[in-house]
Amino acid sequence: MAATVTVVEANGAGPSYNTVTSPRLCVADSYNPGLDDPIPIPSGGAGNYAYSFWKHFFLNLADSFTRINNVKFYCDGTIGWNFGTGGVLYVGVRDSGDNGCPEGSYEQAAGDGTDGYSMVDGTNGHDYYKGQSPGEANIEDYTDGSELEVDTTNHESAERTYGVVLQLKIDGDSTLGVQTDETLTWEYDEI
Repeated sequence: MAATVTVVEANGAGPSYNTVTSPRLCVADSYNPGLDDPIPIPSGGAGNYAYSFWKHFFLNLADSFTRINNVKFYCDGTIGWNFGTGGVLYVGVRDSGDNGCPEGSYEQAAGDGTDGYSMVDGTNGHDYYKGQSPGEANIEDYTDGSELEVDTTNHESAERTYGVVLQLKIDGDSTLGVQTDETLTWEYDEI
């Protein structure tokens, strides 16, 4: 029998884990927010930025398997969203070792009442990434054949792998509106 692997999103102080069905980046620590809490377009035009709340996504491993390891994450090389000139879909990265966030380093997302804190903000950023250099990277830099190394641990029982932390940066020259769906891919080895 093979493993049952699902993508889960972590939210709240606990956190709670929910299977991903309709993920969306927004300005709330909210699972499956629908169209609520959109990211505001900053005033002042290009060069003025707003951030989504960061979101943690993990692989949940269940059922019978011998080992799962070499967890990686990537996109097709292009995020087709209109997030403006300096807009980016960021993923948290570390200076060395696995880039994924262990469950024990989960940190609830927060913001200033208008938008989210940058995950690398020296004061309010994500503790696992804000002291790293650079601490975040453009997800478009990770593609099939050049994936982000998330977790090299040998998982041999039902548990969650290290997770990816995503955050959207919106530039002031972006356009308001619902964006097209994008596919982000997980890859792993199973024996």
